[in-house]
Amino acid sequence: MSTAWVECVPNFSDGRSPEWLDDVAAAVARSGARVLDASRDEDHNRSVLTYAVPIERALDAGSVAIELAVERIDVRDHDGVHPRIGAVDVFPFVPLGDVAMEECVALAHALGRRVGTSLDLPVFYYGDAARVPLRRSLPFVRKGGLERVRERAAAGDPEVCPDEGPRTAHPTAGFCAIGARPFLVAWNVNLDSTDLATAQAIARSIRESSGGLPGVRALGLRLERAGRVQVSMNLCDHATTGLVRVFDEISRLAGEHSVPILDSELIGLAPRSALDADVAKHVRLRTFDERPCVVEDLLAAIDDGGAR
Repeated sequence: MSTAWVECVPNFSDGRSPEWLDDVAAAVARSGARVLDASRDEDHNRSVLTYAVPIERALDAGSVAIELAVERIDVRDHDGVHPRIGAVDVFPFVPLGDVAMEECVALAHALGRRVGTSLDLPVFYYGDAARVPLRRSLPFVRKGGLERVRERAAAGDPEVCPDEGPRTAHPTAGFCAIGARPFLVAWNVNLDSTDLATAQAIARSIRESSGGLPGVRALGLRLERAGRVQVSMNLCDHATTGLVRVFDEISRLAGEHSVPILDSELIGLAPRSALDADVAKHVRLRTFDERPCVVEDLLAAIDDGGAR
């Protein structure tokens, strides 16, 4: 790529309206971004957009996406299983190429100031953009979910005082976490079971905060529409703890519960250092042969005009 680009991976609290994802993807594309991937899940009631954008256009593209979400998504009646604190639950900037993390931090802060003021949207900074040390951790920012964060903010709890915008929740859009971070791998393993307790026990065993695998965040979730349970994960340091190691540990733990693994699914994209054909086969990754999954391959297509 001949110019400096960053990756953005906003997560929106609407996974049940196909037109929403099409509309927001079109909006950021008109702002100069190249959409790399878009996915949604009805049980999670969540959609994830991955796009690359030149640094000089990143602020406008992010503003357009958040403004559209605030206009269209009402979290007051949201009932998805994935934790969330707002219409735009999280909005990370990820450096690409020679872009420094500090440049992504500056973009996160500029976007937070803009939407905090123009949309009256309360914003928390997380990851490398955090101004409060504990907020480097996204789970800390989202602790208790929207309902609990809203209650604590309304009561004036300084621990949940937003970094930008109003001190209390937006009436329909809640809060937004905007940050800067390295690549992570968002990945789910689906179990051939409806026993939520099993999925939760496996998640508890493997996540770092419970003494499990380094860099792993995990939740056990029930997917009512799909009729199964799932171990939903973020691998925050795939170089230390990769997909194969995590999958093998989940397989071992699932075997102890006599629960088979159905398959696994990638949310968004993964770097080439985390995923190739052999890894995909080992972890039973569905759709690997049907859609591009490796971020470097899609970034290379930008210069060839291959990404939309």
